[in-house]
Parts: sequence; C-alpha cells; structure tokens
Amino acid sequence: MTEHLILNDGHILPEIGFGTYPLRGEEGYRAIRSALDAGYRLIDSAVNYGNEEEVGRAIRDFLTESGTARDEVVVQTKIPGRAHELQAAIAQGHESLKAMGLDRIDVLLIHWPNPITGKYREAWQGLIELREQGIARTIGTSNFTAEHLAAVIEDTGVTPAINQIELHPYFTQEAMRAEHERLGIRTQSWSPLGKRSAPYAQPAVAEAAAAHNVTPAQVILRWHIQLGAVPLPKSARPERQAENLDVFDFELSDAEVEAISALTKADGRLFGGDPNIHEEM
Repeated sequence: MTEHLILNDGHILPEIGFGTYPLRGEEGYRAIRSALDAGYRLIDSAVNYGNEEEVGRAIRDFLTESGTARDEVVVQTKIPGRAHELQAAIAQGHESLKAMGLDRIDVLLIHWPNPITGKYREAWQGLIELREQGIARTIGTSNFTAEHLAAVIEDTGVTPAINQIELHPYFTQEAMRAEHERLGIRTQSWSPLGKRSAPYAQPAVAEAAAAHNVTPAQVILRWHIQLGAVPLPKSARPERQAENLDVFDFELSDAEVEAISALTKADGRLFGGDPNIHEEM
C-alpha cells in the first residue's frame, strides 16, 4: 500500500508515483492502466509527453471499473516552455484538463524554467490563476534551481508545493534537496533509477539488495523514499510495475543510504539538462 506525504498546501501526495514518458497510444494506455491496477495512485504526465489523453482515459476507465474514489488518484501534468506567457499558461491549463477529460488537474507544474527565454515568472502567475479557477489543485515546478524558486516566491509570495528534479544515485542533488527542505517544498525525482546508467551492480546497491532480499531497483527506490523524495519510475511491464511499487516492507540502514548517496558524481546528469541553460519549448 502506497504511503502519503502532506504538501505545503495541505493536500496529500503518494510517496511513489508512475512516470509515463514516453508511453503513448494504445500501448501507452495499457501500461498506464496496468500501473493503476497495480496500485499506483500518482500518475505523472506532461504536455510534451504527448500522452495526456491516454493518461486521462486510463484514469477514467480505472475509476469507473474499479469503483475507486476520484480523490484517491493524483494526476500530474506540466506546461511546456511555449506556454510561459501569462495568458498562454492559463490557456494551456484549460487545454490539458480538456485533453484528460477529468474534473481537475491535481498537480500542475512548470516543466522547465527556460531562463534564457525568461518568462517562467509569468508562467508561475498563470499557475496561481489556474489554482484560483479550480483547474489545478496543487501547483509547483520542475527543474527549477534555487534562483528560479526564489524569483517566483519573491514575485508572488506563493511557494511551489513540489519541485521535480533529476535525482538518482549518480546525481543526488544534495544542495537542491536542502533548499527544498528549507522552503517546505517536496522533492520529486525524475529518472529515479538512472535509466541506462542505473547503478545496479555497484556494491552499495547490490549488497543492500542481497541483505534485504529485494532487487537493486527496489533498493534505489527505497533510497529515494528515505531521502524524503518522491520517485517516479516508469515501466510498461506489469511485473516490473508491481515490483517498483513494493518498497514499503523493508528499510535501509543509515549506512546503506549513505553508501548509495556516496555514488554521486559532479557530472552525473543523464544528459545536458542543466536548468540554467536547457530550453524546452
């Protein structure tokens, strides 16, 4: 059973979610529906993933067929850089909600700050308006640095509830996690396993997996949870989906957490996604 965290706006968030990039079409729909059937209650999407319709349909069908209450499922999406102007951000929120066919967007994030274009402050004002309109319930950011967070908070007095960042054992983002803690922002982890660079064979991970009789992936996901971060693993395979969710029956020791964290690298990013220079429209 997935545990929950309380956000700074009073709403709850499951401690682990399901990432949907690049799941699309009927195959994507089946994978998202399978994740819901497995027990995931946080589903992460984005306009630029091109799958908001599939996510919405999977959630609608799941709620109807399972009898699960709508409030038990948290759907999250992100607005792209091309929608950073105030009115464009507001319009995009409405478009995303229409695409998903749901009553609300539970969590709406700004996907990247795009500081060279420099309109992320307008986008944040748009998200605040969407929250006031009832289109979005919780609002936050993705890939924001401490500087970007400070700017939007200074402008509006509204602190994001969530900041989703690249976070895995090779890139632990200790400084950003500390800033989130200081500001009361919940950390979410994209690519939490490290994708093709996943450190499954590293002794810190492999030895912990053997000690707890779990898989290396389960160890890494448990590591995120014990850091206080919300990992968003993606898999299209039902058995792997269930395995990734099954991380609440064991606990890593402090030494095991520290050994995994020690794997971090200064250049540990999976691609050139430095939020100070990366632009995604």
